Amino acid sequence: MIEYKEHYGLTDEELVSYPTVYASNLFEGQVAMVSGAATGIGKAIAALFARLGADLVICGRSEERLGKAAEYLRQFGGKVLPVVMSIREPEMVEALMDKCWEEYGRLDHLINNAGGQFGKNALDISYKGWNAVIDTNLNGTWYMMQNAAKRWRDNNQAGSIITVTADIWRGISQMSHTTASRAGVIFLSKALAVEWAPYNIRINTVAPGTIESSGFNNYSDEGRESFYDVGVMKRAGHIMDVAEACVYLSAHSGNYITGETLTVSGGMSLIGEIWPAGKPEYYKRPDEK
Repeated sequence: MIEYKEHYGLTDEELVSYPTVYASNLFEGQVAMVSGAATGIGKAIAALFARLGADLVICGRSEERLGKAAEYLRQFGGKVLPVVMSIREPEMVEALMDKCWEEYGRLDHLINNAGGQFGKNALDISYKGWNAVIDTNLNGTWYMMQNAAKRWRDNNQAGSIITVTADIWRGISQMSHTTASRAGVIFLSKALAVEWAPYNIRINTVAPGTIESSGFNNYSDEGRESFYDVGVMKRAGHIMDVAEACVYLSAHSGNYITGETLTVSGGMSLIGEIWPAGKPEYYKRPDEK
């Protein structure tokens, strides 16, 4: 069994020099906003954008963790504006966007990474638990998207939105709440890509599979074990896999891409099982019981 570890995936030190195919000045003079940037995938995305020359706005709910992340990200030489807030609160989202334009006068890339879920059988999910996941993953993402788009429209500025969702193409058992919310974001993005194209706004999503990060500690030993044996590659991905996918869609390389989803999951949508709350007896083979 896989036991609790203080750290999963790439370390902060490894993120500084981890090889990338992108030029170091790719985002020079541009501003990227990354939600949920204090830890895990969000921190990796912010670090890569900073390495490539972008100034940052990062947001999250923990002042302590966000402050530490901002200090870490400033080593790459750009400006970093940390804002403590919750994407569930529309007023906080409005204030976040106002601070961005007050500080930088622009926003080029919105990376919606903030979100959450937990492993639980659907019959056991409480109303409160269901609403918390839907409110963060779907409603919070919508507040961020609409508020950024309004300001791009009003300031006659182009923009790109990337939302980190999940590989939900076969459903994710024991995470019905995140399957519903992430699927909602994917198809919301398709609708908005049509509506907002006249404003020169591109909208795409990145759908990770099991990505080794600090989030692994939110699951049981049995749940985590299944994360390393899913998909045709039979391994978990790492946070830079997602970060580079976000860069690809945000940069000029994605100039002709909108309304699409880039799945980064090692073939999880093709084959394999994932059981975040542990494999039910019904699905166990005789040799597993």
